Amino acid sequence: MLPPDCALTLAEACASAQHNQKPYLATAHCVRHGKVQAYNVLALPMASRWGDVLTSIYVHTRGLDFDLLDAVFCATDDGVLSLAAIRDAEGHPVDFQIVHLNQGAARLLRLPSDELRWLRLSAGTHLLSFTNVLAQLAEATGAAANVQIEVEGDGFTLKLNVAPVGDMLSVILTDITDLKRRERSFRLLFDANPMPMWVFDAQTKNFLNVNDAAIRHYGYDRATFLGMNLLDIWPEDERQAHASVLDEVGDIYQSTHNWRHMKADGSEIEVLTFGRRVPFEGKDGFLVTAVDITERRRAEARIAYMAHHDNLTGLPNRVKFREHLDQALERSDGSDERIGVLCIDLDMFKNVNDSFGHPVGDRLLKMVAERLQAVIPADSLVARLGGDEFAMIVKRNPMPRDLNDLSAILIADVSAPYAVDGLELVIGASVGIAMSPGDGVTGDDLLRNADMALYRAKSEGGGGHCFFEQEMDRQAQTRRALEFDLRHALANGEFELHYQPLVDVAANRIVAFESLIRWRHPERGMVSPAEFIPVAEDIGLIVTLGEWVLREACTEAAKWPADIKVAVNLSPIQFRSRNLVQTVIAALAHSGLAPTRLELEITESLFLAETEANLAMLHQLRSLGVRISMDDFGTGYSSLSYLRSFPFDKIKIDRSFVRDLAEREDCVAIVKAISGLGQSLNISTTAEGVETEDQLERLRAMGCTEVQGFLFSAAKPGVDIAGLLDRFGQGRTKAKGAAAAA
Repeated sequence: MLPPDCALTLAEACASAQHNQKPYLATAHCVRHGKVQAYNVLALPMASRWGDVLTSIYVHTRGLDFDLLDAVFCATDDGVLSLAAIRDAEGHPVDFQIVHLNQGAARLLRLPSDELRWLRLSAGTHLLSFTNVLAQLAEATGAAANVQIEVEGDGFTLKLNVAPVGDMLSVILTDITDLKRRERSFRLLFDANPMPMWVFDAQTKNFLNVNDAAIRHYGYDRATFLGMNLLDIWPEDERQAHASVLDEVGDIYQSTHNWRHMKADGSEIEVLTFGRRVPFEGKDGFLVTAVDITERRRAEARIAYMAHHDNLTGLPNRVKFREHLDQALERSDGSDERIGVLCIDLDMFKNVNDSFGHPVGDRLLKMVAERLQAVIPADSLVARLGGDEFAMIVKRNPMPRDLNDLSAILIADVSAPYAVDGLELVIGASVGIAMSPGDGVTGDDLLRNADMALYRAKSEGGGGHCFFEQEMDRQAQTRRALEFDLRHALANGEFELHYQPLVDVAANRIVAFESLIRWRHPERGMVSPAEFIPVAEDIGLIVTLGEWVLREACTEAAKWPADIKVAVNLSPIQFRSRNLVQTVIAALAHSGLAPTRLELEITESLFLAETEANLAMLHQLRSLGVRISMDDFGTGYSSLSYLRSFPFDKIKIDRSFVRDLAEREDCVAIVKAISGLGQSLNISTTAEGVETEDQLERLRAMGCTEVQGFLFSAAKPGVDIAGLLDRFGQGRTKAKGAAAAA
């Protein structure tokens, strides 16, 4: 009869035989008293005389049975021992006898199983015979739980998991040689690793081990560290977040958050942590590596700050300004809330920078930034857009009068004197104002319109403020159209030179012609130089245009009598190109004009920047034989100092002094002084803007050398030069000059 635990196998055999209508053979196993018994079960389907389906069962007991425990022991790689305790008269265990072992135990103890079975441990030569092992086994007999013992052999290590069972010990032997080797490698890597590392108890969060790098980095000594808990290095405001994250991690984790840790000196660092669950000294632990990213984060923060702030003044830069403006406009979208934008440009700052150098200019900009910050309203922002240009965003729904008052205060504060390196410096400020939504609803619109208003304030002399008006936009469009046409005018041959005579006062003879550029626009007609020259300077065309003027003037002058010179005006921007000398040489060579017949006129603004380099270039030009004149003499604040810096051949008295000779004594005194100065220094003097005989007589009486103005002639095209010379009776001189040239 089959045991009850084989009933399931029997039921399955019957069901299969009846369903398939053919014999079914199955095998059933059961365990009795530690033995495994096997049975063959044959199910045969049969039909009864009454038409029912019956199943005949035949059971055959196999002759082979086997011990289940032996089967398990034989199948494991670990060693299994059963040790019987041998006690002394007092009942203390003094030795143990091996009563059972598997092949794994024999292999691990390096002896045949026959030699080990029934062997007393004290009589053996294997690892378990060691005195210290026997002592630990003896202690294990009274233990309430399993005891683990590690035993070092010759080149290998065994772990004994000892469990007391009555008067017996059940011992499982495990070869942990590879594990110990890995632990030694790990310890070497752990101890010598330059990154802070530690092991903490997964349950208590107490530190179990720390490496030297952690001790150095956090500043705690080893004993203190090992007496601490993770909570001790977490800032109080992050402890809950730390704990929550640790509760959710698996066997391996990488922090996705920058954590703050406390060092022994109380300072905080930012770290990334990487960890994995590891067993450590019989405890469930986590091995953690900490990467200090404090300096990296500071560098990132610095880079982010620099990307949004001006390095010199610390104010927000253009990028930050635009972000702030766009955010303010977005918040006010759909409402009537006004936002004011002020563009601020410093007046006369360039003079300071050029006269005293960039270090002084930089310190001045810092002081300006401080003054601007002191006057901005609450919840507003001031930024440096670049150079000497600043901008301000005014929120909280300002009225036009509010921005008017703010601009007046701002200009007054910026215009107050500055003490910089022992110097008292005075500059000014101009302000352009635009307001949303009337002047624009985007950052681009408001900035552009405020800038146009600033341009108007600057053009009106500076030191004031202007609100944006639609007319400014039309003027800006006109200027852009002018710029476009100007870029194509030279290639289209739209420029021409006109020449105004310079007359020797004593001889009443033309001694030179000043070349003056004119633009004959195909649609606009004649465009004033006062209108297009500043634009040419702004868009970088003045150098190319100046080269053309120089070449054309020299070519035209070569046709004149040999005693007639030609004067050409130079822009300070032409000196910055650094190839001006070569340009002059090329123009003279191309035209065949003698260098002594060329006069180059400069203004004292040339000396406001890069004075040494510009003086050197002037000396090079003069060494060619070219004459150098200072134009508009007396209009600057340091004209006399420039006469000492360079030996000018001529100084030209500005027309503003000549115009008022009859009405203003100060103009008379100034012109008389300049003429006397020229005589003393042996420098020719030319008075510009002479329009009346009275002015001419006054200038002659004051000793002025040359005169120029409408009294003699307006500027004329080159084809009219011969007629002008004939008027002054110099036609034969021309013929002689032409014959000599031939």
